[in-house]
Amino acid sequence: MAARWSSENVVVEFRDAQATAMSVDCLGSHAVLSGRRFLYLVNLESPSEAPRKIGRQSKWDVGTVQWNRHRSEAHIFAASSNQRVDLYSWRDGCGQTQSSLQGHTRVISDLDWSWFEPEFLVTSSVDTYIYIWDTRDTRKPTVVLSAVAGASQVKWNKKNQNLLASSHDGDIRIWDRRKPNTAAEYVAAHLSKIHGLDWHPDNEFVLATSSQDNSVRFWDFRQPRKYLSILSCQVPVWKARYTPFSSGLVTVMVPQLRRENSLLLWSCMDLNSPVHAFVGHDDVVLEFQWRPQKEGSKDYQLVTWSRDQTLRIWRVDPQLQKLCVSDADDLMEAMSFSMETEKSSSSQEQDGHHGVGTSADPDSLAPPADVEDTAAGSGSGSGLAQTLQQEFSLVNLQIRNVNVEMDALNHSCLVSAHFGSHQVRLLVKFPPQYPNNAPPTFQFDSPTTISSSMKTKIQKILRDTSLQKVKRNQNCLEPCVRQLVSCLESDMIQEDSPSSGPFVLSNPVNPTLQPFPRVTNTYGSYQDANIPFPRTSGARFCGAGCLVYFTRPISMHRSAPPTEPTPRSLSALSAYHSGVLTPMKMRSESQSTLRLYSSSPTRSDKDTVSISSFYYKERVRRRRCHH
Repeated sequence: MAARWSSENVVVEFRDAQATAMSVDCLGSHAVLSGRRFLYLVNLESPSEAPRKIGRQSKWDVGTVQWNRHRSEAHIFAASSNQRVDLYSWRDGCGQTQSSLQGHTRVISDLDWSWFEPEFLVTSSVDTYIYIWDTRDTRKPTVVLSAVAGASQVKWNKKNQNLLASSHDGDIRIWDRRKPNTAAEYVAAHLSKIHGLDWHPDNEFVLATSSQDNSVRFWDFRQPRKYLSILSCQVPVWKARYTPFSSGLVTVMVPQLRRENSLLLWSCMDLNSPVHAFVGHDDVVLEFQWRPQKEGSKDYQLVTWSRDQTLRIWRVDPQLQKLCVSDADDLMEAMSFSMETEKSSSSQEQDGHHGVGTSADPDSLAPPADVEDTAAGSGSGSGLAQTLQQEFSLVNLQIRNVNVEMDALNHSCLVSAHFGSHQVRLLVKFPPQYPNNAPPTFQFDSPTTISSSMKTKIQKILRDTSLQKVKRNQNCLEPCVRQLVSCLESDMIQEDSPSSGPFVLSNPVNPTLQPFPRVTNTYGSYQDANIPFPRTSGARFCGAGCLVYFTRPISMHRSAPPTEPTPRSLSALSAYHSGVLTPMKMRSESQSTLRLYSSSPTRSDKDTVSISSFYYKERVRRRRCHH
């Protein structure tokens, strides 16, 4: 839930347009809406006026439309349709087609004007090629990049005129147009398709990607193996773009229900919750772009186009911009200023420190309960205190013989547990960056009666568990406490007889049941229950028109009958290989159970499970010839 809500300043409905794309010119004076029959030019100074039209003679919808970014060519915009890009000129209220770019053999997925040279335009296509065009000579592209796989996005770097990035399913490729033969860098960004791609406005090495896997990830392509940070969402993210001010990010979600708020503003310094929600659209937002600042004005304006066929213009004032500041101290000051302004502007709102507000006007909603006034804290630690307080309020620790004392102000909690003859007292301290890739520390305090070897084992398990969570920017307190309980229970079962201890079966089974088998495998630390089983065969056409395929060797056969489905993931394969699950049982097993199989922090090289464990090699019998 966002800290502040707002409604739009301007709403204009274009029911007849049925437009699929929108773009705002670099002057901020016009927006173009691309329909199948017409291109509609909207005057943003007076958007309620009837829009001008440019006729189209095509049976294909416009895929992407974009104005030239340079003032010298501000009257030019490009629109892609199937395999062609048309360049349009708009002057003095009249528009006409200027020229066309034809070279792709499959549908064009994206286009982007250069930030440095007004004549250069890049296009990407499903045909696996990326073309860089010089609009002064439209006969053929000046640079050809062959990516082997089709690209869904392509974007010029905002700080380096030679760099650009393209997305291919879940991967990112960084290109240097001076070296077009191969990509300069590869980034395996997501496991699902990438919907959005945006370069950082001030850092030439950093970019953000939004994906079908419900996340936005931030990358430095010089370190392609690990993302800088992650924004985890509950639904797929359609677009994510940096704001032209401070360290902000605007995201468009794909909501489960049409009327859900899908347009959110975030601060890149705190990705735990959005700082603002733009409320108004009744359907998915298809496109959003910023108008440049007017002279003498400190306001920015966000222009959005939705599937509900309405164009909306939102005012982003300096008060809202300060919520996206890059400095933590300034962020505290901005939040304080924001809350004070809200309290003085509306007598219907209650104190923002309590996080509750009542108002009939959606424009003046106070922060909800889960967003507190961070200015109430002291220094930069108040943000962590707020995060911990939120985690503590959501944690479910109704566990027998366990007591957890939580102290959000001191960034710590004390866990006390009693199991049989054992007594454990564990102090958990949270670092200032928690949970952004910063795990807490675990320290045993007196009186703790378990052995030193048991302490070492538990600390290792807790460190592994917390690392797995904070790498995804997730809270880790509850999983760690439950891991602690699991370790103590297993140790108590090993030491005590079945008739002793607090956990005794009311109806003992003879012979005694074997302890639940924990699966150990080389993939356990990656929590791969959601990673699909690798392909063992596939085919794809390459850029040269040849069909490239791969398959497993003919001599390799499945160890399970052909009627059985393949495992869902590598962790499920491990469970099947160890005899915990049969293939049919894996199909019905819940995700939480499969995650249990893959989360064992202790691993043994002897129990290594690989893809080849699912197959066996047929022995070739040689026939002996009798002479």
